[in-house]
Amino acid sequence: QVQLVESGGGLVQPGGSLTLSCTASGFTSDYAIGWFRQAPGKQREGVLCISNSGVKSYYPTSVVGRFTISRDNAKNTVYLQMNSLKPEDTAVYYCAVRRFGRCHRDGHEYAYWGQGTQVTVSS
Repeated sequence: QVQLVESGGGLVQPGGSLTLSCTASGFTSDYAIGWFRQAPGKQREGVLCISNSGVKSYYPTSVVGRFTISRDNAKNTVYLQMNSLKPEDTAVYYCAVRRFGRCHRDGHEYAYWGQGTQVTVSS
């Protein structure tokens, strides 16, 4: 069983930056870890994923060049660095573990989920 805890969310002005962390209680270095988000009234969408070998997958083109993902297997932690934030990035952000090494954009492919952290981009 893997438990995930996200942190680092908050209120930020447009153009600002935030770094989200996702720390796992169990062994996850063999697995892909993804970040998803869900805005009010919208469906959950994949944001970024990192495979067990460090390959990164970006899902909405709107985050390319602004968001990046990294992992520190020694700390069982994955990071989501978000720069140049926009109001449309406002959402609850979740990290999730897929019990395979490769990423997948469909959240149903992920077995373990964190509780989510709120990111609000507003002036």
